Amino acid sequence: VQLQASGGGLVQAGDSLRLSCASSGSSFSSYVVGWFRQAPGKEREFVAAINSNARAYYTDSMKGRVTMSRDNAKRTVYLQMNSLKPEDTAVYYCAAQYGGSPSSIGSYDYWGQGTLVTVSS
Repeated sequence: VQLQASGGGLVQAGDSLRLSCASSGSSFSSYVVGWFRQAPGKEREFVAAINSNARAYYTDSMKGRVTMSRDNAKRTVYLQMNSLKPEDTAVYYCAAQYGGSPSSIGSYDYWGQGTLVTVSS
């Protein structure tokens, strides 16, 4: 499974951004797909995930500001981020797995290359 994240960029605080993660896997609809982020000098952390039934999970720090969705026909998941803050600045990675905990980084088997989100104050 190959994953390609895109949609990052430089935005101002309060702006919105939509990240996309496209997959080459034929079993994409069966996978749990997650978004993680890593800020400079910090560990990679969970942001959101969506399972095969389109149930979404969110980290508490971004709940209410992010919405994750998937389009299985396009083999793509989306992360809509609103009211962005400078502390949301990080490289955002999408990842895929089958059957593990949606928020556990160790559950994910496949990773994309990351897309940089920079939020200026």
